[in-house]
Amino acid sequence: MTIPNDNAPHILEALDQALAIAEFSTAGNLIHANHNYLSIFGYQLEQIQGWHYTRFHHEHHASSDEYRDFWRNQNQVSTLSGQFCRKHSNGYPIWLEASYTPITDASGQRIKIIKFASDITATKVAANEQNMKLQALDRSMKIAEFSLEGTLLDVNDNFLRSFGYTRNEVIGKSHTFFCFTDDVTHISYKTLWSRLRQGQFYSGLCERKNKAGERIWLEATYNPVYDLNGQLVKIIKFSSDITERVKKESQQNERVKLLSLVADETGNAVLLTDADWNIIYVNAAFTRIFGYTPAEVLGKPSNQLLLPDATPADTSAMHQALLAGKSQHFEKLTQSKTGERSWSAIHVNPIMDEQAILTHACCVMTDITEPKMHEVLQHKVLEAMVYETPLSEIMAKICTEVERIAPEVIPSILAIDENKCLRPLAAPGLPKAYCDALEGLEIGPMVGSCGTAAFTGKDVWVEDIATDPLWRDYAHLAQPLNVKSCWSVPIKTTTGKVVGTFAFYYRNRQQQPDPFHRRLIELSVNLCALALDREASKAQIRKLAFYDSLTGLANRSLLHAKADQAIANAMRNKEKLAVLFIDLDRFKQVNDSLGHNAGDELLKTVSTRLTNNRRRSDIVGRLSGDEFVLVLPQCDANQITDIIETLQADLFNGCNIDGTQITPSASIGISLFPDNGHDMETLLHRADIAMYQAKTQGRGRFSFFSNEMNVVAQERLALEAALREALAHNQLMLHYQPQIDMKTEQIYGVEALARWYHPVFGEISPARFIPLAEECGLIGELGHWALHEACKQLGDWRKRGLNVPMVSVNLSPTNFHNLHLPQMIMNTLAENSLSPKDLTLEITENVLLDTNPSTMKTLLEIHENGSRLSMDDFGSGYSSLNYLRKLPVSELKLDKSFVDDIEHDEASKALSYAALCIGESLQLTVIAEGIEKDGQYSILQKQGYHAAQGFLFSKPLPPASLEAWLVEQKNKETTPQSIAV
Repeated sequence: MTIPNDNAPHILEALDQALAIAEFSTAGNLIHANHNYLSIFGYQLEQIQGWHYTRFHHEHHASSDEYRDFWRNQNQVSTLSGQFCRKHSNGYPIWLEASYTPITDASGQRIKIIKFASDITATKVAANEQNMKLQALDRSMKIAEFSLEGTLLDVNDNFLRSFGYTRNEVIGKSHTFFCFTDDVTHISYKTLWSRLRQGQFYSGLCERKNKAGERIWLEATYNPVYDLNGQLVKIIKFSSDITERVKKESQQNERVKLLSLVADETGNAVLLTDADWNIIYVNAAFTRIFGYTPAEVLGKPSNQLLLPDATPADTSAMHQALLAGKSQHFEKLTQSKTGERSWSAIHVNPIMDEQAILTHACCVMTDITEPKMHEVLQHKVLEAMVYETPLSEIMAKICTEVERIAPEVIPSILAIDENKCLRPLAAPGLPKAYCDALEGLEIGPMVGSCGTAAFTGKDVWVEDIATDPLWRDYAHLAQPLNVKSCWSVPIKTTTGKVVGTFAFYYRNRQQQPDPFHRRLIELSVNLCALALDREASKAQIRKLAFYDSLTGLANRSLLHAKADQAIANAMRNKEKLAVLFIDLDRFKQVNDSLGHNAGDELLKTVSTRLTNNRRRSDIVGRLSGDEFVLVLPQCDANQITDIIETLQADLFNGCNIDGTQITPSASIGISLFPDNGHDMETLLHRADIAMYQAKTQGRGRFSFFSNEMNVVAQERLALEAALREALAHNQLMLHYQPQIDMKTEQIYGVEALARWYHPVFGEISPARFIPLAEECGLIGELGHWALHEACKQLGDWRKRGLNVPMVSVNLSPTNFHNLHLPQMIMNTLAENSLSPKDLTLEITENVLLDTNPSTMKTLLEIHENGSRLSMDDFGSGYSSLNYLRKLPVSELKLDKSFVDDIEHDEASKALSYAALCIGESLQLTVIAEGIEKDGQYSILQKQGYHAAQGFLFSKPLPPASLEAWLVEQKNKETTPQSIAV
């Protein structure tokens, strides 16, 4: 078609508006470009005029041969069309649908080239993204195409890898080829394919077999595919292999089934949650206690169901602790399906996977309603007595609390006056008219339940008020109350005098009181007796409120009250006053080794000695545990030393506790008024700081508070924070001290010793930061770090051919509470290509005293796995050798204190030999540590010690220095005794 000349300008204008147009010379230089072209590339015309066409190319997209030939061949006059990638002024790629058309003169020679283009970048990018998604789908899923008859048309590589076939082995096979025979003949499978042929979609689990005949599980979808005419043409199956997940779930289900059988046998409510705190299992006791069937609670949030009143903060704190692997123990008011509330002791234990990630939580709930309610009742009544609440209000409170605990009964309290007549004290649940009718009634053998109980001094049970002879003259009074049975118990003083009665009226006829009511009325009667005898018992009540129940000393409240008064007197009279903070040394070892009863006896002995040594004006109190306080009015720094010496002389005398001779000692901190503070809180705090300072100096020391100590306390807090950061950021290091075989005088092994250099505090001694780690709960983490680092270093030395036979690592007793420690050790050894015999764990005698049940189990498992356990600092403690016989140790390390004086002290020499004999009799390796002199080494070698360690051979060295030491020793191997001397 020929375009009329008169329409040409309009057509050119339309093309200019619709397309990007550029003119190039035959040499390829840009002559002109329209607005659309410039807009696509992001340039002004003057910026690019004269540019060679290649300057527009994108460096990551090569030109085709056809494109290059077009520009080289000046005789080519045909148009070149296609999709081309070019570069925007900002550098990013743009895609053009373009045609290059040569313009020729009359002789057919090119005179220029016109380029028409449109921007297809968005379309190209979308197509690329779609292609990438399809590729990702092909890589991640197993894809199979079936004809409507079920013949396999095509599969991707993922499918072939999963089933173990080649493409030629499966194409053309029936869908049943991959099924087990029983599955193919099952009606459900036939129904599936019938529905697929009808164009229905299916999603679910499929069980199939691979080439080896093994069972595999797939999570699959069958998708109908239609042609453009809407006809169903084939079926595409997308699937993922979930065999491993199904196996794990099956194993998990078996374990859960077994656990549920065990859990159903317990009387405690047990429930399991998933990691999102949703309930996945409850036992039979849970249903019995709370009334919910499993179907009603499975999948429900555990907190909303059982702890509806818990605050979000409490819930969050508990969840964070569980996620960190910490068990939670607490008491909460829980609610049953019917709305009935009860107290439960709740123990929640996290269940972690191998990566220490929480997978489940196990909650065991014990019904403690009775003891808890008793505790609440006793607390409220005693509190009312302490605050001098009127007797009538106290009795009414008892009745109210009883009705709340046991709503099925109506309690009544009557007093007996001096004329042996009944006087109603409290009965909130009974009409006033009934109580008034009992006023002044004389007690006797046939005066209802209460009058008779008061007269005889014995419990009276009446099953049927309407017919019982005791109620013959009084049944008409009880008839309007609609009560059927009555139980009355006499209230007696400590001398046995009957001062009243406590009665339960029952709305329903009862044959006899149940055990719950017996315990409840026993508690109530005791409280009533205490209240009725209040005037005579004020001292006892005061003792319950303000004195320590174990020792009889002032508790914290009374101590502060008395001390505040003493400080006020000292301030008024311008006198001095001293506060002594006393903390028993090694009290925990007494508790752990002899039991808590022995610990209590020791505390009572110490309190007696403190009391015997005080002046009349001195104040003695017990804060908690093994902490005591002495407040000494009219006492200055000059007097305090004599007082403490007298106190220590008496306090440190030995005492016999349960047949064991114990010598108590204590660390004492002293603060002075007004020098160190003007109130008890400040003085006590500063005495505590001074006590801590005294403890660092050894057992049985005392120390005065100074401002420098306050600085030290603040520094200690800063040091603790720095230690936490050092552990978190791997800022600690290990040095290694060689151990020498005393027979071959070759290296026996190395001991890993933690070192810490801080950019602010400088080099910090292990004697400082290891006790700090124990005090602030970081010792377990420190031990794990040392274990990993030491194994990593030994593995590195082994790879590089350095002769280090084994490494020993010090662990705290806390580390052995972790039942996962043995497996963690095995994993760490495996990661570093080490065997269990390459590792020795050094433990102290404190492990012997550890009563945690996990400790011995963990030690035994480590021993059975093949790693050695070494008893460090042997002989420095006072533990029983019987414990040593039971421990699975392979090695003893003689404490340095025996080595220090062995050259000049016959006792030290004898003790070192005794330690060796003990070790050899138990078939243990015995090592002497702390050897610094040739004479010490010679004696120990002659005694027969197996290995030695100390500065005589080398100080603890960083890894690089130890490597140099090893090389040096290797070079001296031809020299006799090259290591030992």
